[in-house]
Amino acid sequence: MSHTSLSRAMSLASPSEKFADLFTPKLVTVWREGYTRAQFGADVVAGLTVAIVALPLSTAIAIASGASPQAGLFASAIGGFFVSALGGSRFQIGGPAGAFIVLVATTIEKFGYSGFVAATLMAGAFLLAIGYLRLGTYIKYIPHSVAVGFTAAIGLIIFTSQLHELFGLRLDHEPAAFLPKVEALWAARGTLNPQAFFLAVACLGLIVGLRAFAPRFPGLLAAVAFALFATWGLDLQIETIGSRFGALPQSLPAPSLPTLALADWWRLVPAALAIAVLGGIESLLSAVVADGMTGRRHRSNCELAAQGWANIASALFGGLCVTGAIARTATNIRAGAHGPVAGMLHAVMLLAFLMVAAPLASHIPLAALAAILTLVSWNMIERDQIAAILKSDRGEAVILLVTAGLTVFEDIIVGIAAGVTLGALIFMHKMAQVVAVETGEALFEEDRADATEEGGGADPDFLVYRIAGPFFFGAVNSVAATLDQIGRRPKIFVLDLSRVPLADGAAAHALHNFISRERKHGVKVILAGASRGVHRTLAAHGVNSRLVHFSPDVADARAYGDNHKIDKAIAET
Repeated sequence: MSHTSLSRAMSLASPSEKFADLFTPKLVTVWREGYTRAQFGADVVAGLTVAIVALPLSTAIAIASGASPQAGLFASAIGGFFVSALGGSRFQIGGPAGAFIVLVATTIEKFGYSGFVAATLMAGAFLLAIGYLRLGTYIKYIPHSVAVGFTAAIGLIIFTSQLHELFGLRLDHEPAAFLPKVEALWAARGTLNPQAFFLAVACLGLIVGLRAFAPRFPGLLAAVAFALFATWGLDLQIETIGSRFGALPQSLPAPSLPTLALADWWRLVPAALAIAVLGGIESLLSAVVADGMTGRRHRSNCELAAQGWANIASALFGGLCVTGAIARTATNIRAGAHGPVAGMLHAVMLLAFLMVAAPLASHIPLAALAAILTLVSWNMIERDQIAAILKSDRGEAVILLVTAGLTVFEDIIVGIAAGVTLGALIFMHKMAQVVAVETGEALFEEDRADATEEGGGADPDFLVYRIAGPFFFGAVNSVAATLDQIGRRPKIFVLDLSRVPLADGAAAHALHNFISRERKHGVKVILAGASRGVHRTLAAHGVNSRLVHFSPDVADARAYGDNHKIDKAIAET
């Protein structure tokens, strides 16, 4: 086989190889490495530890979202199993997350639970598309200030949503929107239940104390157990899971699809996109945290595809939407997990608990779950990051405040969309300020020295300008205005593009107009140092060799210009 044929064969084979590398689950990787009995034992211990943490969290998140408690357990058991079995991270634990509470509650309030299930199914399909089309890379371009502002706003909203359980308030209906919720809570202040309040405070104190003095002890489960015995032993008159929602089921329901009209599915698209984007961001962030703790590398697109399958599976059984859970993933790593089997076992253990201990779970006080979510909301507000952003950059501070404000007072989708849009505008403004049109004669001593040595500095018929920075639509007006203000028209005009990393169609159009105008006045224009990508963009928009001469650098352009003047002089004689 010839070298050319071999190269062609390798290039044809590479896409499938790359696909396999990108989408092979970490479970397969662990099995290929060799999986020992000792490693399985470590995964059993880690899976049990995470299940103990996930049990009260999944239940609390489901209730705070306006769903039934079993919806959170189904999501952790079914969705969590698929995240670990198919995912691109060794240690990722999947399940319902606090960041989704507001979005889920709003979707349920607008479209009912069947509508939310349909939105979760669609979100799973969107995540599959994002993963298999390898679009996960673009999620990282969401500004950091958007993520910080959004999570802080969600933390505030979660805390507000738990006030009625913390104080034992009686509400006929609790609105999902922030301001109406605050008004309803204030109106119900006379129904405060001191027993619920003091039990919630005791649970908070127990969890915080155990984290400080016995961090390895399962503080969340200890708080739930304490609340159970306190409610039974003291005969407290407070609401429990059973009194609010009835008995929990002891088996999985049959998988089913929601029955909605086509128009209703279409109305759910914005909510489904929000679930998919938020789930993608949260899961990849969790995977990055896991990489930092272990030194491993996750496969982002494989992880997103697994999140897609997990959300579809969870929705088929009526569960909440699923994502990578940072706190549970970190717990999994600290517990000594070896690989994805730990996450799969955590899901199996949760399902076993549902089948065996569901009657006991019905007696869990809601005040205890509210205490757990109060701590979750507090931990979601990254106070050090907020302070750093507010102090360091005015533009980032505006993005953070706008994202947080709109998320709290308007809508989660509006908050994220506004933050991302504002972030893009501020970034483009900064990039446009970076772009400059320079002349070596005026700005750079080394350029003036080079020009003098080559004899170009004294030649009035030869002028060199340089564009430095990304030449895109945001910078077109300033660059065009500078070029239009050039005081004299030389015979040879060289535009140095060696410091232009990229150019777009607007930039090419502006150059085309400038070059066409100069040609009408008899000026020979030379573009020097254009990279292959910039050259391709310019040529696609008419700035080609028929209109302008391309040189590899300014020195070659100067030599070409000298020859051009000589040829023109000979032709004129």
